[in-house]
Amino acid sequence: MLSVAIIGVGRVGGALAYSLPREKYRVTSLISREWTDAITTLSRRIDGSRLVPPEELSEGLRTDIVFFTTQDGELRDAIDEYRGYITGSTVFHTSGSTPSSVLEPLREPGNIIGSLHPLVSISKPELGPERFPGAFMCVEGDAKAVELGKQIVADLGGRPFCIETRFKTLYHAAAVTACGHLVALFDAATEMMGECGLSREESTQILLPLVSSTVKNLESQSTAAALTGTFARADAETFTKHLAALNLVGSEELLEIYLLLGERSLELAAKAGVSPERIEKMRSKVAVAKSKLKW
Repeated sequence: MLSVAIIGVGRVGGALAYSLPREKYRVTSLISREWTDAITTLSRRIDGSRLVPPEELSEGLRTDIVFFTTQDGELRDAIDEYRGYITGSTVFHTSGSTPSSVLEPLREPGNIIGSLHPLVSISKPELGPERFPGAFMCVEGDAKAVELGKQIVADLGGRPFCIETRFKTLYHAAAVTACGHLVALFDAATEMMGECGLSREESTQILLPLVSSTVKNLESQSTAAALTGTFARADAETFTKHLAALNLVGSEELLEIYLLLGERSLELAAKAGVSPERIEKMRSKVAVAKSKLKW
């Protein structure tokens, strides 16, 4: 049985507490400055756990595993605060954008360090047991921490993958691009639809099935093969019509988004075998359109 302490009991920390298999992990300490209803409820539901305010840690933490699940902006302060209180533990943080090396100040008392980032959206702790199974989770850090982290992910029902510590922030940027930027891109598309006289709600209903079909294509095809539409065909005539329509809208932001993603789409179209002549013609038109934007 591995004992676990969780520092900063928010959505991810609470989800871990709810999801770690009871037959293998015992969550003994939930350390938080705020004792909200959600946190006190969590403590009652997790047998053997107790809520601990930071000021009561004078004797230190002696658990097999310590998770720092604070918000990213609070992580460094939390590490400084608990330095010297954690001994003989494998210490993980769950930040997506921060490498495990941020935990270096905690290595001194014989701890090993790593990070474990669930690549899944958790809006409330109770969703952990539902969302973790099947989710990919990024593990990096000391070799022994990575070994244990991979086992924890497997015990949560997730799928572990590993990267080098130096690539942690770039990994997170990729995740934001695929998820957060996808939402922002969808918002831009609904704004364009709004210029056609449709409401946001109508635009969302109309575009979501299209997005869903594209995601399904990506499940079985390469990005080049999954690309469809004007840029997949290097259709210069339709592209020119799009430019005219976007210029009428009068939004340089929407036009810039369209052109920048168009450039990337042309690279995919080239990989898919569209003729170099058509690709070059489109690239030239995109370059001219970009040059007219105010930078």
